[in-house]
Amino acid sequence: MPHAVRFREAVALAGRFPLLSGLSLEVAEGEVVHLRGANGAGKTSLLRACAGLLAIAGGTAVVLGHDLCLDRQSLRREVGLLGHAGFSYEELSVEENLAFALRAARAPAERADAALERLGLVGRVRKTAVGACSAGQRRRLALAVLVARAPRLWLLDEPHAGLDHEARAVVDELVREAAGSGATVLVASHELERAAALCDRQVTIAGGRVLEPGGDAPLGAPIAALAGGEVGCDVA
Repeated sequence: MPHAVRFREAVALAGRFPLLSGLSLEVAEGEVVHLRGANGAGKTSLLRACAGLLAIAGGTAVVLGHDLCLDRQSLRREVGLLGHAGFSYEELSVEENLAFALRAARAPAERADAALERLGLVGRVRKTAVGACSAGQRRRLALAVLVARAPRLWLLDEPHAGLDHEARAVVDELVREAAGSGATVLVASHELERAAALCDRQVTIAGGRVLEPGGDAPLGAPIAALAGGEVGCDVA
């Protein structure tokens, strides 16, 4: 089965600090994977790298056939990242933000209404400026953008955070539907039981690396090797 994500000893840096320190991971197309680990383990950094937002300084990283060492831009229209902070303009309304996001992604504008309805952003809410929306409504807007864009790769960072019971159930439905349509989904979540019910398998990350299943030995190059400048591609 083709791989949607293939990282081999991938390194990503913040200054000289390794966010990813020799991480190796393969995810098949259509697979739903739960990324688990403590805060600061590297889960968010991995998601941002998969979205083309974090430069790969060493090793290899290929996502949806795009070599991230050579080109991170062309990948971005094929992935959707739900992060901790929403990428919305506070002075624009909910529906205006969604319309802008679809234009930027070159996605069909006619998907907007169905996405807003699916996330319960109807009536006066859709005309409300995002700056006046609650945290839960902003989170629903970010999810509506994902639904309307229908990316090939869903990157979800704590997707249930800040949502009520009804919206959390919708998130679960959306993940299952995305996988059913052939999309690949990576879910970083501390809600272990809920994520386990959604995902095909779990991957544990610590220190910017993937741990061996059932053990505590990391896969990938030791951190000490990173200091020697043994990298496979340039910092972008």
